Formats: sequence, structure tokens, C-alpha cells
Amino acid sequence: MRFGRVSQNFRPGDVRVIGGVMPGPCLGGLMQIAWVTPDIEKSLKQFDETYRIPEFYRMTVDFPAEVLGRSGKMQLHVALANVDNVQFELIEPLGGLDGLFRDALPADGRHANVLHHVCVKVEGTLADWDNHVAALPAESPVVFVGDVGSDVRVLYTDDRDRLGVYVEHIWRSPAAEAAMASVVPSYIGGRPVAF
Repeated sequence: MRFGRVSQNFRPGDVRVIGGVMPGPCLGGLMQIAWVTPDIEKSLKQFDETYRIPEFYRMTVDFPAEVLGRSGKMQLHVALANVDNVQFELIEPLGGLDGLFRDALPADGRHANVLHHVCVKVEGTLADWDNHVAALPAESPVVFVGDVGSDVRVLYTDDRDRLGVYVEHIWRSPAAEAAMASVVPSYIGGRPVAF
């Protein structure tokens, strides 16, 4: 399965200069830190008691994905909270092609919140997304593409050799961005922000 929504002509490393303009830093727009957990309930309790983040927006997602060239479905339980200018994400793999997440967990089955990825948000139009994807460095291969709807584009690059983590790249339409902003709890200076 090829996801034409990522980019019609996407080949990693093909383009370095787009329209005569060098794209911005590949890590520009860094907005999220994400951990993988075998038990999201336990992790939510830890983040509440230890880090004083009492509320996360929670959702279970089930969507078509392409992971390392394999196509299928992926199921994840996701929890999100915004703390100052950073979004915290907790992910529990639930099935399907979730190995990209599940394989990061301790093999012995013990509980751990494992740092998995950071996320770069691409601002602007779909053309900006396509330009961002086309300008990804060849040293950062795309390992995951998710089809999460017409208003969202998402892919992961493998940057573990250089950064120690994967990098998620995401674009949302203004409507999708507003919808997320309306449900994800935010904390500034340790205090909840009404939304």
C-alpha cells in the first residue's frame, strides 16, 4: 500500500533545494516528546504523581499504516498533554503493525516509560508538507507512514543513530489543529489552562 497523501513523488533524499529556497532546519517546529509504555494506566498515574500532570486527553486509534515496507493496520492507545510549550505523549501499542513502538519496550516485560520519539510539526499548507517531506535527508529514512485522515499527514524517520530517537513529522489542517487544541489539556507554569 502506498500512501499518496504523504507526497506524490516522495523519495527520501531526492531534493535539497525547493523552488530555489533551502528549506528550514529539519528539527524546526519541534513540539512533542513521546514515550512508549506497556501499561498506559500505570504511566498516567506516574505522570500525575511524579510530574504533576493530572490530566491527559486519551484516545484509541486504529488506522492503516505502512511500517518498514509492510502494510496493514496499527492500533495504539495514546494520551496527550501540553506542558508549557511542549506536548507530552504516552503510547501503549495495542496490536497490528505496532512493532515500531512495541519493540522499544523492555523484553523482560517490566514497566518502563521508554523515550521513543520527538515530533516536528510542519506549519502551513499541504504544499509546505510536501516540500518538507521532499527535503528530508537521506540519512533519515522514512520507516512509518500513517493514514490518519484527510486533515492530517504523519510519518516517522529513523534518526536513532544521530538523535537516539525516531522523529515524527506531522501536518494538520487548521480545522484538525483547532480540534486537537480544544481537547488536549494544557498546563502553563504548572497551572491548568482553560480551553
